[in-house]
Amino acid sequence: MARYRESGQVVLITGGTSGIGLSLAEAFADRGASVAVCGRSLAALDDFSNAHPDALAVQADVTSAEARIALLDAVADRFGRLDVLINNAGTFVERDFASDADAIGGLEQEVALNLTAPIQLTGEALNRWPSIAEIVFVTSGFALVSPTRAPTYGAVKAGLHGFAEGLRRQLAPKTHVLELLPPTTDTPMNANLTGKKMPSAEVAAVTLKALAHRRAMALPGPSKLLPPMLRLTPNTIKRTVAKM
Repeated sequence: MARYRESGQVVLITGGTSGIGLSLAEAFADRGASVAVCGRSLAALDDFSNAHPDALAVQADVTSAEARIALLDAVADRFGRLDVLINNAGTFVERDFASDADAIGGLEQEVALNLTAPIQLTGEALNRWPSIAEIVFVTSGFALVSPTRAPTYGAVKAGLHGFAEGLRRQLAPKTHVLELLPPTTDTPMNANLTGKKMPSAEVAAVTLKALAHRRAMALPGPSKLLPPMLRLTPNTIKRTVAKM
């Protein structure tokens, strides 16, 4: 069975201090990779640094061009290169265009964080390190079926899905582009949700397996059923997912 070569690689994970990003950082570090993470919360970055003193933790808002440049500068200064970029930072915003007069409030920031910033950071990283081995985009099953309660989230994740698909063809075979579509995961963002949640460590494990096999998508847990069900029973799965 193929095994992903984490040891010795340099990995940058945006939003890497909590949830799926933190589990990915810990999974890579446990396997001998050099890990860099970024986030907005200084307290969370301090906690991460205390738990992982060998890693690099950078305070950065990836929607800021200056912050992205400083982030990549920090990675270059510390490690000299970048092998794996994981675009994980994001936000989930519910919007009701039927009844909320301010349904578009904060829209620019949502689009910037979930769509524009990952594209910009990817381009900037490729300009510095054209031979980067792996690029990962964390999207969602909502990239394939938009949720009724958060249509703009579905829209931006669908956009990121489309970017990953086209970029994969552009960069093959030198650079492997992986899209991770996690199911409902036990993260701070989903703390108020009831029902079954997949542990973020399991999502990270599936991601590493998908990297090892150079798959186009990592589909943890229930997510693996989504593509075939959309082909076989599209109306049923759309009604189900749209209510989530």
